[in-house]
Amino acid sequence: MTYFDALETRSADERSAAQLDALRDQISRARAAKNACNLDGPEIKDFSDLAQYSVLRKSELSKWQNENPPFGGIAVSNVAHVFQSPGPIYEPGGITHDWWRMGRFLHACGIGAGDVVQNCFGYHLTPAGMIFESGARAVGATVLPAGTGQTELQVTAARDVGATAYAGTPDYLKVILDKADTMGIKLNFSKAAVGGGALFPSLRQEYADRGIACLQSYATADLGNIAYESAAMEGMIVDEKVIVEIVTPGTGTPVAPGEVGEVVVTTLNPDYPLIRFATGDLSAVMPGTSPCGRTNMRIKGWMGRADQTTKIKGMFVRPEQVAALVEKHDEIIKARVIVSRDGEMDAMAVQIEASGGDDMAYARSVIDVLKLKARVDVVAPGSLPKDGLVIEDQRKYD
Repeated sequence: MTYFDALETRSADERSAAQLDALRDQISRARAAKNACNLDGPEIKDFSDLAQYSVLRKSELSKWQNENPPFGGIAVSNVAHVFQSPGPIYEPGGITHDWWRMGRFLHACGIGAGDVVQNCFGYHLTPAGMIFESGARAVGATVLPAGTGQTELQVTAARDVGATAYAGTPDYLKVILDKADTMGIKLNFSKAAVGGGALFPSLRQEYADRGIACLQSYATADLGNIAYESAAMEGMIVDEKVIVEIVTPGTGTPVAPGEVGEVVVTTLNPDYPLIRFATGDLSAVMPGTSPCGRTNMRIKGWMGRADQTTKIKGMFVRPEQVAALVEKHDEIIKARVIVSRDGEMDAMAVQIEASGGDDMAYARSVIDVLKLKARVDVVAPGSLPKDGLVIEDQRKYD
């Protein structure tokens, strides 16, 4: 088996030492910029120190950009493109070698020189098209910049140029294949690199039945590639140029190994230093390393959204408020808000995992912090599920 580079198979000690040096440089670089609002942590002696820095959320980044356009005063360099995502939020893009680190994923898909990649990610304002194109260039593949839509033309182009690999959302490949069937055209796709949506097992199997090996990546417009599948298809391997933490939603506090939490990423791209950037996605760390021989940490992939903000009795309850409730009492280990219906009315219960304490004080704090009355149930340490939920909405809307 060949790898994209030697970084993928280095020892844990080698990786930690190199990433720790890069992290220190990245924080210094970010602090030198005009805007260093979330860089209030200590000197980095080991990775645990990173947890003392504030989490940067998209809402804050948008605010920074409004105040200091276009990039909010972040130390951005080597900008070749400016992209716009919903919000709007503006992201820089570079054209230096594999700027978004997508080549590592495409290599894991078996895509390389001799392949023609039909890139069906959008090129209009959003960066996805360029993210995957830069990855294809990094592995020496030819790109058909197809973008989205015009499926009949996509089929014709795929046939005419001999496209061998697809890049795009998981479901659009099926649209192209089904259109090709109705047109009586046989396409030559044998590989697919997908992202931006859920790859359901049944869909992956349908592609496999057609002779197409389909793997998925986890990437964002702000960060580029975060993690990716290999042919082993056992979790997603974290990219070598990011540091991933899994934290309790609404906080920056790392969860215990294996627990579900929000994905927070620090990128080591010197051109765009984002420190502890909250993706809003849920995932969990997997034990061990991939059977494919890549040695970096693995995560379970996308497991839902961390923003569990819920309206109860006309009031919004947010994960940050649940975190504040936990912080209010030393005895509380974790808490979970459960929303249900009692007849035609909303009902709220708060489960508090605590080692002792005053039940009445907890009830008063619920009113103070969550601004609503609730039934408070104190449960023994270790009782609450480790699924990343701090607000569970049991109401049925159908």
